[in-house]
Amino acid sequence: MTKLIPGTPAPDFELPTDSGAPFKLSDHKGKSVLLYFYPQADTPACTNQNLDFTRLAEDFERANTILVGISPDSVEKLAKFRAKYDLSPILIADPDRVAIEAYGAWGEKKNYGKTYTGLIRTTVLVDAEGNIAQVWPNIRAKGHADRIITAVG
Repeated sequence: MTKLIPGTPAPDFELPTDSGAPFKLSDHKGKSVLLYFYPQADTPACTNQNLDFTRLAEDFERANTILVGISPDSVEKLAKFRAKYDLSPILIADPDRVAIEAYGAWGEKKNYGKTYTGLIRTTVLVDAEGNIAQVWPNIRAKGHADRIITAVG
């Protein structure tokens, strides 16, 4: 698993958004970028997490922070997810786990006593210079966006 260290350069990536347009992390220097990795669009915890970030989008904007949700879902699935819930964060498709693995959000996890490999719900704040500012590994979705805006804002 990748170990992200605050103060070091954030791994750059270019991946498609739900609209199909590319998103390249390094194109957003000058603003902070909050990357939150979630397992699957349109499941209860992931939907609630995305709705919470949508609810707080204006607060993040005032904090000069771009919200970016990343999942292994397809562009098409993310487009339907955005439309169904009127989501405001940028949604990125990463089915090949390019950013997911670079940010240490893929690995062994346990659920109901079973061990398996999958996406580890992780959030990373990249500062305006493109460095890792803070990492929240293996988070719980409920209330997470509220905890993050308190730390960022």
